[in-house]
Amino acid sequence: MSATRDVTDVLVVGAGAAGLACARDLLAAGAVVRVVEAGDEVGGRMRSDRVDGFVVDRGFQVFNTSYPQVRRRLTLRDLRLRPFTPGVLVHGPSGRLRFSDPTRRPRTLPDLLPGRLAGARDLAALGVLSARDMLAPPRRIKRRADTTTRTALADAGVSDVLVERFFRPFLSGVFLEDDLATSGRVFHLVWRSMLRGTLCLPAEGIGAVPRALAAALPRGTVRLETPVERLTDDGALTADGREIPARAVVVATGPGSVAALLPQVGLPAYRVVTTYHHVAPRSPLGEPTLLVDTRRRFLNTCVLSDVVPAHAPPGHALIATSVLGHDAEGRESGVRAALAEAYGTGTDGWDLLTVRTVGDALPAMAPPQPLSRTARVAPGRYVCGDHRATGSVQGALASGARAAREVLTDLRR
Repeated sequence: MSATRDVTDVLVVGAGAAGLACARDLLAAGAVVRVVEAGDEVGGRMRSDRVDGFVVDRGFQVFNTSYPQVRRRLTLRDLRLRPFTPGVLVHGPSGRLRFSDPTRRPRTLPDLLPGRLAGARDLAALGVLSARDMLAPPRRIKRRADTTTRTALADAGVSDVLVERFFRPFLSGVFLEDDLATSGRVFHLVWRSMLRGTLCLPAEGIGAVPRALAAALPRGTVRLETPVERLTDDGALTADGREIPARAVVVATGPGSVAALLPQVGLPAYRVVTTYHHVAPRSPLGEPTLLVDTRRRFLNTCVLSDVVPAHAPPGHALIATSVLGHDAEGRESGVRAALAEAYGTGTDGWDLLTVRTVGDALPAMAPPQPLSRTARVAPGRYVCGDHRATGSVQGALASGARAAREVLTDLRR
């Protein structure tokens, strides 16, 4: 490590979850670290905005309490988490059916009686699949041969009927693709995390998570509104022409900046998602539950103010509905019509608060999907982010941790 404190050992470019985790681990090992962020706040895609008194995340996002990296780095109590119902509502031709976890809410057991959402054979297959994923060590899941999620479900004995009635509409909102083409190993790990954890929202929005990560760093470590134009032999050059010297540089930005700063890094395609935020005078549901649609006219919808009442001013309900791809003329009216049917209420009087499109919402993860990749790109050059792992917050944090380990190993040589 540097003998003098004014010499930077490591410059981390990007203050999203991966970059903040990397910086924290480097600092804990005694390295001199600086973090620069192009935006006006930490978080990358994990941002929350205030819009006319409503809390609006940049795309619909949830927080899973079971992720090991999350539990290692954050005090969950400080986030004031508010849970979703352990289950989802599925809107289909016969109306709404509930898919729930009876081990957490025994009173919902009748919802899983054969003939409602699934037959006896499917329920048995689902029980075996869930037990294996929940109890198996992650390393065992990671060693499995990789297939698509669709093949993994078939191999587990899940019928086409249950796939179309539940898994395809639900997982489309998880993986942001509706062909079930995502890695089966990733599916099993995600399913395991859902069974073992609780899906929540922080009281102050998803942006509270990176803010908590940043708060654990020494004051002055992160410099906002400092975009990097290019990397140099001695460090990095900022957009205003200042060079920041560093022995090592870790690029922990979104895919666009990774491609510009480290063009030799191969990047996956990214999924695009658009979220419509509507305001209604009252909740159309009355419970903090995710709702999906078997016709896949939307990925999912929920009443955010049923999950976190403070997300909406008193006397208002905030409904978030996500769809694949970009917004387009007339699309919101089609979504609104689908919501009227799914919620069983009129939506003509709902106000459109805002629309959020995230162009790099999630990396595509087709099999065989590496579950972790080296951060090393070139001597003194490293990269981390969700595209190096499983696309989740857990993956981003683990990627940042791996980058820190590899940087430290190289600096000590």
